[in-house]
Amino acid sequence: MFRSRSKDEQAAAAKVTASQPQQPRDPQAPKGRPTPKRSDAQSQRRTRAHTPANRKDAMKAQREARRADLARQREALANGDERYLPVRDKGPVRRFARDYVDSRWCVAEFFLPVAVIILVLTMVRVPQIQSLALLLWLVIIVLIVLDSVLIWFRLGKVLQQRFPKENLKGARAYAVMRTLQMRRLRLPKPQVKRGQRP
Repeated sequence: MFRSRSKDEQAAAAKVTASQPQQPRDPQAPKGRPTPKRSDAQSQRRTRAHTPANRKDAMKAQREARRADLARQREALANGDERYLPVRDKGPVRRFARDYVDSRWCVAEFFLPVAVIILVLTMVRVPQIQSLALLLWLVIIVLIVLDSVLIWFRLGKVLQQRFPKENLKGARAYAVMRTLQMRRLRLPKPQVKRGQRP
């Protein structure tokens, strides 16, 4: 029962499997992946051939490649080159959302300068000025919320008209977050002037 098979039994089993005809592969059947172009295959062969031999060189090459990618991304953020932008900023929908925000005045972009003024006013030991600072704080917060809600709904309507078949998920939140940055500090840099229709 648990003994090993004899050589005769093994030979008989091999003969049975050899006698069974193997089904030839249909030449028209797809192989599951596209055939790579010759230039792609050659470049892959070259990259495989130049892989570093030790771990230290591999890490150094990886660091340099990452540094080059980040430099390309920074340059794209500065000049708006769509090819090298981060995934968060790519696509015609995000580009339109950026242009929509950059073409108008937003209350939220003045939040930081106003916050500094309010901070200075609260340090003054005069009760009337401190109460004025708190009132100014409340007014700026309410204005930012109203402006953001207005942008949210207007941009949503325009995006549905302009890009009916595109994925609009996250575009409105992206635009509202962009309003919170001062225009000069926004990345990617604004490509439209104020008042110019995107």
